[in-house]
Amino acid sequence: MILYILYRLGVFLAMSLPLRFSYGTAAALADIVYVILKKDRNIVIGNMNIVMGLSANNATSPKAARYVFRNFAKYLVDFFRFAKIDNEYIKKYVKIVGLENLNEAISRGKGTIALSAHIGNWELGAAILSLAGYPINAVVLTHRNKRINDFFRRQRLVGNVVPIEIGMALKECFRVLKSNGLLALLGDRDFTKNGIKTEFFGITTLIPRGPSVFSYRIGSTIVPTFMVRNEDDTFTLFLDRPIYPDVSLDEERAVKYLTEECVRVIESYIRRYPSQWYAFKDVWSNNEILRPDTIV
Repeated sequence: MILYILYRLGVFLAMSLPLRFSYGTAAALADIVYVILKKDRNIVIGNMNIVMGLSANNATSPKAARYVFRNFAKYLVDFFRFAKIDNEYIKKYVKIVGLENLNEAISRGKGTIALSAHIGNWELGAAILSLAGYPINAVVLTHRNKRINDFFRRQRLVGNVVPIEIGMALKECFRVLKSNGLLALLGDRDFTKNGIKTEFFGITTLIPRGPSVFSYRIGSTIVPTFMVRNEDDTFTLFLDRPIYPDVSLDEERAVKYLTEECVRVIESYIRRYPSQWYAFKDVWSNNEILRPDTIV
């Protein structure tokens, strides 16, 4: 109940206050959270060390990790302000790069998967695409608290993004893609325990198999899509080079190959924007991960 009230309060303040002031307030609160939540802070530092390939003697500085908390707080501000997103907002704050890649994928007529990760502002990226004339459906997690779940659903609908909850995802994803629709999926965290063991920054963990399975079975093109924050709090929406399924391979090999291709692209963006990757859990300790020194 308390968290729901905080979310509602966040919407009220974000909608009422000037954007710059909202960002500043959010960053100040994030600094407080950063100091209080020692466990989360250490997890973020550990994840950043792996991403940057740093050793214990040359670890990520606490100052660098602090920006993960600040950027996540700004992400929430943007999410709370979905009702203010319009074409004028896009002109002022968003640069879209690679739109031809998305158009090429759509022209194939077999559905398009906009593959992203927990980086930058994937929620805002979906809303921007929808407003730009590319209606989008997004697979989302279901919150245990119904009021919070309803809150997130309403916010996404305000941003013209149709949410597909995990429980109904399989059937709806096939429907969207077979109708040549645009489907947004995140590919950096597996929440189903049914992922594919794949090297992620040199350590084997479970990566979602959904994007690759849908791509192979339907023939859908995968377009890596990342909405990242610039230093001046504007955004760049990257629509990267399309990834196509290899139908000459059997499904197991094709899905593994596609997953590895997707992971390489996701890694490249996380390396470029490590302070915008919101991994507040130890990514490599979940889902029965295999570290190199434990593989026999």
